[in-house]
Amino acid sequence: MTDAILVLNGGSSSLKFAVFEGREQLQLLLRGNVSSLGQQPRLRVEAAAGRSKIDRSLGEAPIDMSKAFAAVASVLADNDLLRRIDRVGHRIVHGGRDFTAAALLDDHTLEALRLLEPMAPIHQRINLEIVALAAKLLPRALQIGCFDTAFHSARPGLAKIYGLPRAMTNAGIVSYGFHGLSYSHIASKLRDRYGARAGGRTIVAHLGSGASLCAMDAGRSIATTMGFSTLDGLVMSTRCGALDPGVILHLLQERLLSAEELVTLLYEQSGLLGVSGISGDMRTLIDSDDPAAAEAVDLFVYRIGREIGSLAAAMGGVDTLVFTAGIGENAPVVRERISAAAAWLGVDLDDERNRGGEEVVSAANSRVDVLVIPTDEERAVATEMLIFRSSAPPTAREGAW
Repeated sequence: MTDAILVLNGGSSSLKFAVFEGREQLQLLLRGNVSSLGQQPRLRVEAAAGRSKIDRSLGEAPIDMSKAFAAVASVLADNDLLRRIDRVGHRIVHGGRDFTAAALLDDHTLEALRLLEPMAPIHQRINLEIVALAAKLLPRALQIGCFDTAFHSARPGLAKIYGLPRAMTNAGIVSYGFHGLSYSHIASKLRDRYGARAGGRTIVAHLGSGASLCAMDAGRSIATTMGFSTLDGLVMSTRCGALDPGVILHLLQERLLSAEELVTLLYEQSGLLGVSGISGDMRTLIDSDDPAAAEAVDLFVYRIGREIGSLAAAMGGVDTLVFTAGIGENAPVVRERISAAAAWLGVDLDDERNRGGEEVVSAANSRVDVLVIPTDEERAVATEMLIFRSSAPPTAREGAW
């Protein structure tokens, strides 16, 4: 029987995976990740559908993505799942202007996606490397791409363009937005809770090593803090966030940094790591007594508070605030401080609920509902694949699936 969906979600230092079954509704069979590829890599598999939980080291030395993928393939084989997989869904960070829905990853599509690598240098190459590895492992399975930029593609035109010459805008130098699969999942959860209005005017804070905010009205993206690249917006773990373009000119003209040095600086040496000089990990910074660590956390909160005000202005107010992703889901003190910064909008947090890990963490008298909802990009990819299947021509559905 071939009826399973494998979802692969690769990052700069991790590979998440999940297996679902079902053609109309999704049932999770297996979920796991290979983390910390650059130092002491580790394989973790959650118990699902009667399968065993795994948590083991993959050695002390760094590993590349091909070795991480081999560890995932071994888990799938050990659970007798390889023969069941007929579709592989890939989270692709950048879809550009052309890919606004799930797409079959054929040669033509892959060629177009490779051209976008300079716009997402850390992620896009890794995503496409995983596609090649999956195609080799499962040559008969359909490889389908789901794009982080797609969720934001229907934003108003003014939310996309920059103050650049029109020829550059027409050439694709516009705001794309990212973390769209995470926001899509949160929108679906909000529809489950609130119905079609999906929480009304909502700001979702996806706060992880990469971080962004999204303003959604009735579950549709209106504005977001990331733009042309994943560097824009909030201060992140190692990425700088929004930066005066004059700083870039200074670094190129006066400091004489090369393009490669600039990429390394802005993507890997800045953000919380750069400001603190200690770490890009929020847990480490919160636990530290170093004033530089405190300043890094202060800057993180300040920039989020400022951007919440901007997004509220774009919607004319806010009804719901959602925290998600690693920091958003697991750092009550960060939620508390961000909520305090947004108190002028009617945000009032319940301390006991916030520290108790509840889904609704707003106080009873808060004008804004404040929620903590775990993100699930893998399920969002699998859901898009079901939609892709139902919209495919009948001959394609019946022949391949």
